[in-house]
Amino acid sequence: MSEVKGKLRRSLSKWANSADMEARELKQDARKAGCCPIVEADDRERVQLQGSLRTVTLRPRGGVPALEAELYDGSGLITLVWLGRRRIAGIEPGRAVKVVGRVGMQDKRRIMFNPNYELK
Repeated sequence: MSEVKGKLRRSLSKWANSADMEARELKQDARKAGCCPIVEADDRERVQLQGSLRTVTLRPRGGVPALEAELYDGSGLITLVWLGRRRIAGIEPGRAVKVVGRVGMQDKRRIMFNPNYELK
């Protein structure tokens, strides 16, 4: 039984280390591109952010289609929302993207509506 626990511990440790490495690389790439870390983006501030899309979903808002994507840069998460869009070519999970827009707060989470974007 202890051998199984040891293997599980090693597997979890590898997974945690790879997640840490990904976060460090994303932070470094964003810094090199001159982007603000998500964790430092203040409410109502216009910023340039860069990271990797974690999720992309279609979630209507007020009867209007809205494409939502979760952007992660190693420091934090922000929800990107494109109103009136069902799909955007290239906006898919795992894709690197740079966005520019104004940060808002909704339910204590960072959100950016209709950001300008550049696929990486």
